[in-house]
Amino acid sequence: MTNALLDAAPGFDQPIAVLKHCHDRIRKQLATMQKLLDHLPQHGADEQARQAAAAVIRYFDKAAHLHHEDEEQNLIPMLREVAQGEDAALLASLAPGIIDDHDKMDALWQRLHEQLRPIADGAAQALSAADVREFTERYTAHMEREEGHIAPMAKRLFSAGQMASLGEAMQARRGIAPAALTGEAVAHLRKDYGQASLSENDVDADPIQQFGMWFDEALKAQVNEPNAMGVSTVDERGRPTSRIVLVKQFDQRGFTWYTNYDSQKGRQLEQNPYASLLFFWSELERQIRIEGRVERTSPAESDQYFHSRPLKSRLAAIASSQSAPIGSREALEQQYESVAQQYGEQPPRPDHWGGFRLVPERIEFWQGRRSRFHDRIVYTLQDGSWTRQRLQP
Repeated sequence: MTNALLDAAPGFDQPIAVLKHCHDRIRKQLATMQKLLDHLPQHGADEQARQAAAAVIRYFDKAAHLHHEDEEQNLIPMLREVAQGEDAALLASLAPGIIDDHDKMDALWQRLHEQLRPIADGAAQALSAADVREFTERYTAHMEREEGHIAPMAKRLFSAGQMASLGEAMQARRGIAPAALTGEAVAHLRKDYGQASLSENDVDADPIQQFGMWFDEALKAQVNEPNAMGVSTVDERGRPTSRIVLVKQFDQRGFTWYTNYDSQKGRQLEQNPYASLLFFWSELERQIRIEGRVERTSPAESDQYFHSRPLKSRLAAIASSQSAPIGSREALEQQYESVAQQYGEQPPRPDHWGGFRLVPERIEFWQGRRSRFHDRIVYTLQDGSWTRQRLQP
């Protein structure tokens, strides 16, 4: 069940050729799904099947949506600006159907994604032939319309400058910076989302349970540091500050991290014991915002976690006056060596070091969706009970 290597992709100085190359890649992925239909009954979800399913998921979760954005946000609007007479009439008849196709194909892809993911994980071997056929037929007809009418029109009508503008927008969308990234190019950096959806009917009634389910999925997806979260506090002037820390525990009591109580965030929390947390898992196109009151963990909890840390981390916590200025790295290293000589293998937890726990009052779950039409479900604590509702994107 092997596939031929793709031909080398054209450069973004040939944007119409890039769009055609995307179509060729789509056709190869559609062929891979057809091969999977033939392969699975005989071999099950073996290594070849898992790799093939994962490759299809990678393409249609990412590259296909970028291709659709190229057409919806750049190619078609640019054609509308220059097309006249019969070209304008043809474009007016085709463009709505092309955009509608994108939405329908996205919905079909979500069905196939749910079938392919367990195959890629080796947990299932069922793939609907009817869904593959419908997806393939719609995509094939869609690409034929574009290659037969839209691409030739663009080649005929666009000037060299317009071709360059189209190519630059497509390049920026993929995060490929030109030699010198201008402010205008940064404004065009854009990623469309479409891996999953989030319904108020699907989420758990308890936001902590819902967080736990999403956190487990982040672990299984091998998200880079899923426990990393932004912590935002405010200073005495009401000005916000943020930093990344690692959550070390979450349960019905709240979300816990450990730090130096004399640090900037520690001092700010003493003055104003409210904060917000932010988890962002780009691999799953998800973020979670958590707001609430912050309290210190008990000395016993802080002791337990402190003594579970590696020795060098314990020594560093004693040696560093976190957030305070110091003259050089060498001076910092000397402080560490002094502490290491003083305490050896059994350093005690210093009084200025321990845990903070944010007791949540508001938790919002955000799932990226196409065209910035995201899903947002927010939980609010009212009289000791959680209520939930959908927010507009």
